[in-house]
Amino acid sequence: MATQIEKTSSRRAGTGSLHTLGVLCGVTAGVWLGAAEAPTKLVNAGFSPFAISLCMVAGVFTARWSFPTLLKGTAYVFSDLMSRKHLLVWAVLAGALWAVANTLTVFAVRDVGLAIAFPMWNTNALVGLFWGRVLFRELDGADGKTITKVVAGSLCIVAAAIMLGFSTVHVGTSPNGHNGLGGVLAAIGASLMWGTMYVPYRKAYLSGMNPLSFVTVFTVGELLTMFILTWTLDGGRHSSVFQLVRGGQFLFWLFLGGFVWVIGDMFQQFAAKYLGIGRGIPLSNTNQLWGLAWGALVFGELATADTKHKLLVVAGSAVMIVGALFISTAKASAAEHSSRNEVLERECDRYGLNYNEVLLAQSGEEFGHRSEGRRWWDYAIILAAVGVFIWLGAKAVVPPLAMNFKWIGVLGVLLLVSLFWCGYRLYKQTGFS
Repeated sequence: MATQIEKTSSRRAGTGSLHTLGVLCGVTAGVWLGAAEAPTKLVNAGFSPFAISLCMVAGVFTARWSFPTLLKGTAYVFSDLMSRKHLLVWAVLAGALWAVANTLTVFAVRDVGLAIAFPMWNTNALVGLFWGRVLFRELDGADGKTITKVVAGSLCIVAAAIMLGFSTVHVGTSPNGHNGLGGVLAAIGASLMWGTMYVPYRKAYLSGMNPLSFVTVFTVGELLTMFILTWTLDGGRHSSVFQLVRGGQFLFWLFLGGFVWVIGDMFQQFAAKYLGIGRGIPLSNTNQLWGLAWGALVFGELATADTKHKLLVVAGSAVMIVGALFISTAKASAAEHSSRNEVLERECDRYGLNYNEVLLAQSGEEFGHRSEGRRWWDYAIILAAVGVFIWLGAKAVVPPLAMNFKWIGVLGVLLLVSLFWCGYRLYKQTGFS
């Protein structure tokens, strides 16, 4: 085992630090998660937030199973899951929390707009930082400079949320006639749900589970929760989701939003694994910058705002980014890593895991002899997912929303560049582990 650890350290030295890789994953997650919320603008086309969220989750479910199958194969995924059965319930719980949070974001987008709602629900970084400190001893052993960065970053995030909240409350109602205060509360609720969702993430990776395996069960919790919410709170058989599905013209865009979100979330999961939730999540929350870009540049959300409100939105966004950067640049010291290893040992003792194997997994090093070979059903899963998107795309029409297609093209190119660059680095350094 010692030889294996030495080889791991040597390979890491040649390809770059895990901290740098985690930062890159967090930034890339921000780019993709920011774009994923753009399809929620369809709520302004007359569909309920529950219908929008359920259809997006259906797209998420489709992508969640196809990506791990493509990268690792189902034999690998199920072997990983069965070796850590205690994490299955945590993954379902995380998916349920995500489903509730995502529904709240659709209400927030409807009531106050994408450009304003996005930065507000990104206070989930503060919630994640709290849970990371209380439950997983993050920052134990950190020096004064590192702690100062984290505290200063947290204060910036809180200040930014207050600025953005006041910018919305002063407006009173949204351009669509909805209550601005309701949108603020929905965004805050999403922040609490998403911040708590990262607790199961961290437990999974401290146990050595691959993020690609975790998300396959995660999505089961998402889909079941959204179906229950839609059936009980959105009129049951009279829900607008059935109208949306029967029409089919807009379903492709919601599935595409779910697909984009999955890519962003996978990078976010790797950031949480290699940086911890107290650092990785704030960095991925730079998605608020990209959400602002989509809302303002593509949908023109700030076009009618006065100078005061524009300054509040821009200043609040800038302060939140500074806060996230403060936290994410606080690199863990040797003492912090020692505290993390003590938590890791606690998790191993609790669930009967091999400490040395799990320690290797923290560095992205595979252990054991799990097969990554593809079976015929793996190709069938991938082809089925592609077929769903082709079938929906053939029926799709451009949504009845005012959009700037030039900016869509620019932002789309940035999405692809970030995907290929970070994906290449992640593969070369860890083999998606």
